[in-house]
Amino acid sequence: MRSEKTLFRGGPLDGRVLPVLVGATGHPPKWYEVPVPDADGGPGTVYAYQRIAAGHTRRLGLPRGWVYEYAPEGRERRTLKWPWTKPGSGH
Repeated sequence: MRSEKTLFRGGPLDGRVLPVLVGATGHPPKWYEVPVPDADGGPGTVYAYQRIAAGHTRRLGLPRGWVYEYAPEGRERRTLKWPWTKPGSGH
């Protein structure tokens, strides 16, 4: 597998550059989660980082690279939206 050195901004990994595995498209995952175990044996903490574009090219506007930015609220969970459900039905 190929990896790409990616910069982390904010949170406990601020300023670090870590190798992140890239997928078949050549992009790193949209979310990077770092589990940290608790020293007292309790439930651990999970730090979430969201992938954002580091910059864009002038002519085509393509992403120039990727940076992970700390998301203190955690990873956003999405629900599936089926075409046959009514809007506002709570599903």
